[in-house]
Amino acid sequence: MKKLSMEELNRITPEQFKAQEKLPLVVVLDSIRSMSNVGSVFRTCDAFKAEKLYLCGITACPPNREISKTALGATESVIWEYQEDVVELALKLKSEGYKVFMVEQVDDSVMLQDMHFSTMDKVAVIVGNEVFGVDERLLPVCDGAIEIPQFGTKHSLNVTIAAGIVIWEVAKSKLIE
Repeated sequence: MKKLSMEELNRITPEQFKAQEKLPLVVVLDSIRSMSNVGSVFRTCDAFKAEKLYLCGITACPPNREISKTALGATESVIWEYQEDVVELALKLKSEGYKVFMVEQVDDSVMLQDMHFSTMDKVAVIVGNEVFGVDERLLPVCDGAIEIPQFGTKHSLNVTIAAGIVIWEVAKSKLIE
């Protein structure tokens, strides 16, 4: 066994990436405070070829040095857009045929392992603020809430970890299964 060199990884350019067919997944960041978290989600969206990343509310936007430190160039490959109001965006995405889900713990959330993303044409996933979660105005707007099962004492994950877990599950159902 040996680690692969950069050349052996066969990386593509941002231009080649943009030209590729994308996963029918839109990721929405709702008022994320940490620019490191924003950069990390850019990288995850790049890794799994998400169609688009929306930055909403107080979420910082590129160009930004703090975002770039964790994005490592993904701000150049991932298609992104700023939308001030997350509820207006959710309604717009629904009108475009997306099934819109928030990642949140609510009384009728669906456990991630019980989601059937493979039956959905287009998916939008909203992750919320590190302290307050998603905007409460989204509750009646979204098609549902996804909850990640947790077995410890905290029942809370960093927003980038939560986003990564859900993005992987969507990618797995669309690209692998």
